[in-house]
Amino acid sequence: MQNIHPTAIVHPNAKLGKNTKIGPFCTIGENVVMGDNNELISHVVIDGHITIGSNNRFFPFCTVGIMCQDLKYKGEPTRTVIGNNNQIRECVTIHASGTMDEDTVVGNNCLIMAYAHVAHNCQIGNNVIMSNAVNLAGHVHVHDSAIIGGLSAVHQFVKIGTQAFIGGASAIKKDIPPFTRGQGMDYKIAGLNSVGLMRQGYSEEVISGLKKLYRLFYRSKLNVSQALIEAEKMAPFSKEQELFIDFIRKSERGISLNTQSSE
Repeated sequence: MQNIHPTAIVHPNAKLGKNTKIGPFCTIGENVVMGDNNELISHVVIDGHITIGSNNRFFPFCTVGIMCQDLKYKGEPTRTVIGNNNQIRECVTIHASGTMDEDTVVGNNCLIMAYAHVAHNCQIGNNVIMSNAVNLAGHVHVHDSAIIGGLSAVHQFVKIGTQAFIGGASAIKKDIPPFTRGQGMDYKIAGLNSVGLMRQGYSEEVISGLKKLYRLFYRSKLNVSQALIEAEKMAPFSKEQELFIDFIRKSERGISLNTQSSE
C-alpha cells in the first residue's frame, strides 16, 4: 500500500516499495527505485538514476540524486545509492556521481542535517552525523560513525576516518585519521576522540593502545614516514590500531598534523 498526495508528481516508471508515503508537492523521477517504508514529507525532489533502501525520511525541500555540479560531467547515467534508516533533513542536497566508475553513496543510519551538501562521488559510511550546513566537495569519503560539526567545509578527495569528531566551523584540507578529534578553520588535531570512544563502548585497553599510536604520530618529533616505521615495531596490533595505521599508510592527501593540545 502506498500513500501518495494528489499534488505529488510521480513518474509511472518509478519503482516504489511497500508503505511508501509521499507528501504534498514532491517530485519522483523515472529512474528512482525505492524500498519499503520510506517517507517524503513534502516538497522533496528525488530524481536521476538512484536506488534508495528502506525506512528513510526525507524532509521538506531536500533534493536527492539530481545531476552533479561538476563541469566535467558529460551527461552519463551516473548513480546515487542511499541505504536504510537515514534522516535527510530540510534543504539537504545529495548529487549524483560525476563518473560511471563510482557512485555517490550514503550508507545506513545516517543523520544529515539541514542545508548540508553531499557532492558528486562522495562516499558516506554508516552511522555518520553531518550537522547543519556541512559542505562536502567531490570524492570525499566519510567513514563509519564520524561526526562533522556545523558550517564545516571538506576539500575534494579528503578522507575522514571512522569515529573522528570534527568541531564546527572547520576547514578540512587533509585526511583526518580515525578516532581523532579537532577543530578550526586551519584545522588542528586536538587528541583522540576518547569521550566518543567510551560512549561507543570501546574498552580502556583499546583506547590506551590508540593513545600510544597517537603520541607516536603527534607527540614525537618523527615525521609520518619515520613514525610508521616505529609503529610497526609495536605489533601485534588490535584491530583498532591496525585501522589507524592502515588509514595513514593509504592516505594520498596526507594527514592533518597541526595540534592544539596534549593527549
